Amino acid sequence: MEISIKGDREFDDIPSLKTKALRINLNENIYGTFAEIGAGQETCRHFFRAGGASGTIAKAMSAYDKDFSDAIYGAEDDGRYVTEARLRKMLTHEMNLMENRLTREKNPNKIFFTYANTVATIDFAKQFKGHGWVGIKYQVEAGGDYNEIILHLRFKENDARLQQETLGVLGTNLIYGAFYKYNEPKKLLRYLYDHLDKDRLEIDTINFSGPVFKNVDNRLMSLQLVKNGMTDAVMFGPDGTNVLPAKVFYKKNILALRGSFRPVTKVNMEMYEKSYEMFIKENKVDKEKTEVVFEITLSNLRAEGEIDEQDFIDRADLLCALGHSVMISNFQEYYKVVEYFSNYTKSRMGLAMGVSNLVDIFDEKYYRHLSGGILEAFGKLFFKDLKVYLYPMHDQETGELITSENLKVYPRMKELYKFFKYNGKVIDIEEYDPTIMNIFSREILNMIASGESGWEDMVPDGTAELIKDYRLFGYSRKPLTLIRKRK
Repeated sequence: MEISIKGDREFDDIPSLKTKALRINLNENIYGTFAEIGAGQETCRHFFRAGGASGTIAKAMSAYDKDFSDAIYGAEDDGRYVTEARLRKMLTHEMNLMENRLTREKNPNKIFFTYANTVATIDFAKQFKGHGWVGIKYQVEAGGDYNEIILHLRFKENDARLQQETLGVLGTNLIYGAFYKYNEPKKLLRYLYDHLDKDRLEIDTINFSGPVFKNVDNRLMSLQLVKNGMTDAVMFGPDGTNVLPAKVFYKKNILALRGSFRPVTKVNMEMYEKSYEMFIKENKVDKEKTEVVFEITLSNLRAEGEIDEQDFIDRADLLCALGHSVMISNFQEYYKVVEYFSNYTKSRMGLAMGVSNLVDIFDEKYYRHLSGGILEAFGKLFFKDLKVYLYPMHDQETGELITSENLKVYPRMKELYKFFKYNGKVIDIEEYDPTIMNIFSREILNMIASGESGWEDMVPDGTAELIKDYRLFGYSRKPLTLIRKRK
């Protein structure tokens, strides 16, 4: 029995990489293959070194030559190799080989798995840090249905050898977590960083599937990535599924709208529609290569204390139901959003916002942490070909209509604001419906919570029905979490 001394506290005892690999190797039933492309066989190496690998590893391979790889897994339509499609082909192909070559008659108790990765490490010029797709397809009982965990990572290290070692650690953590932590997927996410610092790699997309993950909402898992500091932003497509931001934004023109969207209102949708009409008329903006994204910052989700995860899902569902992509980020300042987009595109960008948001942008207190202060922030915000599409508002006291022409920023910022206004960086949305300008999400939320009528006319068509009888994407929850009263 383990000795306990008065004053001891409980803590997570993180097994070493050797212990993790050895535990799997010593299980006589866990048996599978390793297919690693692009960064050596670093994950498999941990299992070989731990000992007892002959009882676990059926095959280990690396098809580095592109022609060999295409001959084995088939060529991709886009000619690329470090893609999710390639990883899924690898997992499917290797698992089919397992099933075909190892009969159940001879192996009635074997639990099959296939681990695969396709990775590009840092280039010689050190301009592109590298990225990769990593996944595992596996059973938890002999003859059972297969489960999958697939993730995308970005390297932050500047040395190919270090990136290879990082990949090996991550892969070992993934395999161990898949078998021994699948009942706690949120913890499984955190355990992926065992023996790793977050400044070594970023995990920006993850998807769980299969019977053991039937109750897992992958959007909530993505939210965990942002909450845990594993990535800066995650994204969901109009169908509500996780998508890779790099794939969506790559070489696209981007129009972003930030808000709480709790719930989404007619004002939000008009701001989107009018700014979009203006944006696609801009020079060099191709409608077919334009992406619109509704962004919710983590600070908005924390508006009432701890993040209510179900509240987040409700907001995302409503926006997705209206046919829009949703991004959740930990960017508090707008310039960080623009910097993030700049990682994927050099095309034009636009931000649609209300007057109060623009006034806040010109508040120096938000930039005291920067050595260059507000000038540094604005350099990052406007150095790209970016424009702000400004939705007007009525002054609550005087009733005056406030636009870019008469809004009041902090006195010290007047001349700076005039500079950007004069250079066409701030443009008014001139076509708007004055009858809906005074609609606010918070007012709608209070009306719903108190049982008042009339809020239905303040939200986009179809949204009221979703809020009243929420059965979006297979869910059947009543009432909608976002309208429940808070204690």
